[in-house]
Order: sequence, then C-alpha cells, then structure tokens
Amino acid sequence: MPWGIRDTVPVVAHFCSTFLKPDMQHLYRQITGLQAAGEFESIVITRSRENKDAFWYWEKKVRPIPKHPLRFFRRFWYRTCRGMSSVPLSFRESRDILYELKRTRSELMHVYFGHVAVELLPVLRCCRLPVVVSFHGADAGVDVDGESGERLREVFKIASLVMARSAALLEDLAGLGCPEEKLRLLRTGIPLGGITAKVRSIPEEGRWNLLQACRLVEKKGLFVTLAAFDLVSAKFPQATLTFAGDGPLESELKQRADRLRLSQRVRFTGFLSQEALHAEFDQAHVFIHPSQVGADGNREGVPNALLEAMATGLPVVATRHGGIPEAVEDGVSGRLLDEGDAAGIASALEEYFGQPEALQAACLAARIAVEQHFSQERQVKEVSRQYREVLQLSSRLH
Repeated sequence: MPWGIRDTVPVVAHFCSTFLKPDMQHLYRQITGLQAAGEFESIVITRSRENKDAFWYWEKKVRPIPKHPLRFFRRFWYRTCRGMSSVPLSFRESRDILYELKRTRSELMHVYFGHVAVELLPVLRCCRLPVVVSFHGADAGVDVDGESGERLREVFKIASLVMARSAALLEDLAGLGCPEEKLRLLRTGIPLGGITAKVRSIPEEGRWNLLQACRLVEKKGLFVTLAAFDLVSAKFPQATLTFAGDGPLESELKQRADRLRLSQRVRFTGFLSQEALHAEFDQAHVFIHPSQVGADGNREGVPNALLEAMATGLPVVATRHGGIPEAVEDGVSGRLLDEGDAAGIASALEEYFGQPEALQAACLAARIAVEQHFSQERQVKEVSRQYREVLQLSSRLH
C-alpha cells in the first residue's frame, strides 16, 4: 500500500478538477471530515492543486495528474468548434487517473461536479469501481441540451449514486433523466463547533449593517440587493451595505452604486478568509441573498455563505430560488421573496428594522435551522452511510 494510505478501511478517491478554488470550502470540509471520522480513507485526484495554505491536506493523499500538453488546443476544438462546455479527458489523462485508482487501491470514486463527470467519461467507462457524482447547482442547469445532454445522461447511467445538495436540485436531475432510485440528498455541512451565534439588536441611530457574501456573479442577484438598499437608504440614511467577495461583476456594481449616489455607504471587501468573513457576519444585522436563475440557466443549490451566516444567528432576506426555501423558513428564520423583487426585499428589511422581537426571534431560528439540518457532523454521517450503501451494492453485484 502506498505510504500515507491506511489498509484497514476502504479508500475513497475524490476527483476534484481543481483542489481547491477559494470558494470550495464546503468540499474541503467534507473530504477532511470523512478522513477524520475514520470510516474511510480519503485521497484526492486532481488536475491542479491550488491554495495549499488555505486547504492544507497531506501531500501523499493528493495525486495531481499532469495536464495534457495540448490542452489549450483541445479546449478550443471542443468549446469553440464543437460548442461543448466540457472537454473530454485525453487518453493520457485517463490513463493516469486509472493508474492512480489502481495504485491507491481505491474502492469507490466520488466525482465533483456534474460537468466534471461529463469530462471524465473516458475514465468512468473503463473504471470498474462504483462511482458517486455530486451536483451542486449550476452543473444541473447549464449546457444540458444536445450532445452535452446526452453525455450527462451517460453519466447518470454509469453512476451508482447521484448526490445533490437540495431537494429542488434532485427534482432538476430527475427531469434531466437521472433514474430516481439513484438520487440521494446530501446537504451542505457547516462546522458548528467553531461558530458562535448571537442575537442581533436594533442599532443606535439606524446604523443597520446589511451583508451579502458570495461570488459576484449573476445568479446571486447582486443588482437586486443594490436596488433594495437604495429603497431602504431613503428612510434609513445611516444604513450600510457590504458585498463580501470578488467576481466579474464587481466593477459594474461599483459603477451602479456610484450612479445611485451610494458609494459612501456600499463597501466591497474582495475575497475574504474564513476568519475575516466571520468577522463580517459578527458585525452585520441582516444577511441578504436574492438569488436568481442566470441567463445561462445557472442556479443555486443551497448557498454556503447563507448557511454560515445563519449559523452565526443572522436572519436572512432571500428569494424562493433553488434550495434556499429548504434552509430558510419564511417568517421564522428569515423572509423569502420572489426572484427580482427589490421592493419586496426592501419592505422585509424595514419590517425587521421596526420589529425588534421579530428580528431576535429570527436570529434564534436561523441558528436552530442549521443545527437541525446542516451540521457537518450530520453530513459526514450521511455521506458515510451512502458510501456504505454503494459498496454493499457493488459487492452483491460482483
């Protein structure tokens, strides 16, 4: 057995195309949580390793696969000439991945995400291991027609189980052709032990601090947040809004804030570490997240930052989008509006501003909701149970 791999428990090979991008804290928690629980050995196979300082993991457990020397031209061919969003692996890359699966004596392969599984089809067709595929949101709504749709249905056929982070996402996958008997719910896990919750109170002189933490991309409804804040600020001129995160819409958002004459009260933090993000949660009074379906079909599962905010006792004003209603109960742990309803979001915020009892009750309910349904301990137990289910089924078939 290779150094660093135990031979007393089953080995699970987690395939992440990039291990890991800054916004993939949830994957790191899942993989390391499984390793710490001791029921499975977690190794990682990846095309690229990034952000080692933020996502430290034993070197011997991370197996980078050399990129194809002509990958740029292959990407151009498949994406530009053939109109495909996913670029299939080359023979060389497929060979290297299969070799790592054999060398580590992996008994199960877990692929993140759906579009990556499509790229990985050359391996999945040859791999004799049971395969689990996780879908997290956009990978169930973007580029699912034509040839890409056919390849996605092949993934469904090969996979032993298909996991999704919300019941709404499971419905989407069933609609795309995944057999319902293969679908399993696996919610995001939040490590509650290190998160302190507090009850918010009415700030002096109306100095409300509103927060949205996310990638600055279309599906997050950022311009709806800004429009709602514009309405709120007319009545509460001391209120502030913080966008915590980075992304392609940052410049346009700043220009919009400037045109609305809100630049002095809208703050952009850029990407934040977990510690800095939780400091923002601590200073905020309400978390805003008006998600919407993007023009390309991109949508949410259950946003990780939303759950972390709720774990700190932040009430949420959000939209009835994707899996958000599975985390936020309207009128209890927050408020839910229709997508794009800036006026409704502003009205919900103003209700909290004028009702301290409702605000405080929502703070408590937000933390309780995460404890009951989204704790990391619960998630690790559930994914372990699903792995055992797959391995037992595989042993019966062989």
